[in-house]
Formats: sequence, structure tokens, C-alpha cells
Amino acid sequence: MKKISIQNGFAALFITILILAVIFAIGLSVAVLTLGQQIISGNITKSSQSYFTAEAGIEDALLRLSKAKPFVSSYFFSVGTSSTTVGISDEIGGARTITALGNFQNRLRKVQTVYQISTEDVEFYYGIQVGDLGLQMAGNAVVHGNIFSNGPVNGASNTKIYGDAISAGPTGSINTMKIKSSEGGGSAWATTLQNCTIDIDAHYTNISGCSVGGSHYMPEEGPAPQDMPITQDQITTWKNDAANGGTIAGYSLGGNDTDFLGPVKVDGDMTLDSNAKLTITGTIWVTGNLSLNSNTVIQLDPGYSSFSGVIVADGQISVDSNVVFCGSEGYKSGGKCNPSVGSYIMLLSTNNSTNPSSPAISTTSNTKTAILYASSGFIELSSNAKLKEATGCGIYMSSNAEVTYETGLADIRFSSGPGGRWEVTSWKEVE
Repeated sequence: MKKISIQNGFAALFITILILAVIFAIGLSVAVLTLGQQIISGNITKSSQSYFTAEAGIEDALLRLSKAKPFVSSYFFSVGTSSTTVGISDEIGGARTITALGNFQNRLRKVQTVYQISTEDVEFYYGIQVGDLGLQMAGNAVVHGNIFSNGPVNGASNTKIYGDAISAGPTGSINTMKIKSSEGGGSAWATTLQNCTIDIDAHYTNISGCSVGGSHYMPEEGPAPQDMPITQDQITTWKNDAANGGTIAGYSLGGNDTDFLGPVKVDGDMTLDSNAKLTITGTIWVTGNLSLNSNTVIQLDPGYSSFSGVIVADGQISVDSNVVFCGSEGYKSGGKCNPSVGSYIMLLSTNNSTNPSSPAISTTSNTKTAILYASSGFIELSSNAKLKEATGCGIYMSSNAEVTYETGLADIRFSSGPGGRWEVTSWKEVE
């Protein structure tokens, strides 16, 4: 009996030790897991602290850039017990890349953002686009590019279109015109074609006095009319961009004087006297008339890069002889700009005058390289005006006026300028 009792005691002791060992193992596992979780939680907290420190660096850089405060391309500062190294790139294509590396107890997180000039895309598909008032071309007027008109297209002796000519709708007509082949163009679309020389194809219902070098497609009406390429909302945005730069009461730049202007709202008229030179640093909105006298030079600030700029006038725009418009490439000399970088100046009038003798936009001889846009009125292009694109409710081209369309205008980007509106276009963690 005594031997059995001793055996039972050893068994009980063994079970007790086994249970204690299991309890110890469980406790140790719990302790290890708890410690691991604490370490992981601590690392997450430290990593988060590094991330928020990096974001603080980004925000500091954005504040310096948006408020035009002094900055260097690379700098360091502390946020509590953590630190961040901030790098700001040079401006390339109207954009800067900002990178910030946050560091808290050797936990590193990097954040990057792109800060660029705000832009609006406008698509000019035609050398000339016209509303219901149509296009009238006097003798020897030339368009290098396609034209689209919601109204009639009428020419005179030796008027030429190097591209396609389109007059929309069931009453569309093209009359007295040479439509020449150029880069695949050279065809005509209109319900009625009269007295035309058409190098390639003709699409029509009625035709008389025309020679056609290609195929005849009939009976066909002209295509449906098209809306103007710039909306009223877009024009309002440009006006707001200008007004955000402040308001001045009228503006006049004297002959032979130079100045920098924009973004700004000009409350009243704006006048540039002969031989004045103006550099645009942001969108300009003129509530009155815009008058550009002879030999004036208007150029965009180099900060526009490949982007284009705009002057909006609620009144009439008059451009005198030998006025030169240059993009961000700047003015060279002798009435010429430096080689183009795909940057343009657009003059936009919201004036609703449809009277050809008192148009929304008028030019005299030798106007060079601008884009003209009359959202509600008439444009008159006088002799030897050489433009990149013109869009209006109606357009009259006098003798020897010329429009030369550039393919880049199919996707042109207008900017509020280096002194205008910037925006953050991306914000992400890298590496």
C-alpha cells in the first residue's frame, strides 16, 4: 500500500509540474507576443511620426512657394524630436517637384508632390472657325489650314484655302474660292458650291461653275454646326484668375516704355502706345477696351514655358500696324520673335458687336503671330495680318490677310502664368 501511495504522489507531482510548464509556456508566449506587438506598435508609431514629419516638410515648401517666400533647393528643419529634409526642384515645364524625407528615431518615410501652374486645355482644330455670320475673304486673302463655318464662306479673286473648307447646315455655301491640297486637305463640304476650284473631293447637293480634282459626293448637306471651342465657364475662370491678382483703375503704357503686368483686373480701358513693350506675367482681364498702337511688342514671361497666355477684354480690341505678339520664347528684334516653343498669346473679346465696321476685334496691317477670339462678336483682319488662328461669330479677311495654322493648336494649354494660379497635381509616398 505504501508503494502505491508513493507512486500516486509522483504521478501527482509530475502532472503538477507538467501543468505548471504548460502555464509557463503559455505565459511566455503571451509575453513574447505582447512584446512583439509593442515593438510593432512602436515602430508603426515612429513610422507614422516620420510620415507626418515629411508631410510637414511638403506643407512648409508649398507655403514658401505659394506666398513667394525665400527658399533654397534643399533645406533641413526639425519638427519636435523628428526632422525632415526638403528638396525643391527647378521649375521645368511650369512645374516643381517637392520631396521631403521624414526621420524619427531612424525610421524614414519619403513624400513627394508636384506643384504646377494651373492650366486649361483648349482645342483649336481649324485655322479659322466661324459662327453663323460666316467668313468673307477679300482678294488674295489666304488661310493655311482647315476652316469650319456655321455660316457661308465667300471669297473673291484669288482667295485660297490650303486645307479643307466646310460650311455647315442645310443652307451652307462656299462661293468663289480656291481650295488647295495641303497635308491631306483640299476638299470642300457644303450644301451649295459655286465658282470654286477644288483640288480633291467635293461634298454637295448643288454645284455650279466649279472644277473638282477628285471625287464627287452628292447629294450631301454640310455637316452639323459646331459650338465655339471656349465655353463661358472657361472665360469666367480666366477672369477670376486675373482678379485674384488684384485690380487697378485703367492702364496705359507710354511709347518706348517697358513694363511687366499680370495677373490683374484692369477696371477700365487698357492702352499701349507706339513702341511700348509689355511682358505678361499672368492673365489680364480688361473691363473696357484694349488698344494696341503701332509697333507695340507683347510677350509672355519665360515662366510660361510651353504654356500660352490670354488677355480677356469685355470691350473692343483694336490692334494697330506692326504689332508683334511673342510667346514665352520672347521678342528678338526687327519685328520678330525668337524660335517658337509652342507658346502663344490669345486676345479674347467678349464684346457682342456683329457690325463689320465696328467689330469686337479689329487689326490693321502686319499684325503678327497672335490668336484672336471673339466669343460673341465679329473679327476684322486687315491687309498683311499674319495670325496663328482666328475664331469668331463672323470674320472678314481683307486683301492679303493671312492665317497660318500650327498643328500644336489642336491641344493648346493656357496658363494663368508664373504669377498666377498654381495647384498641387499629385501627392504620394515614394520608396
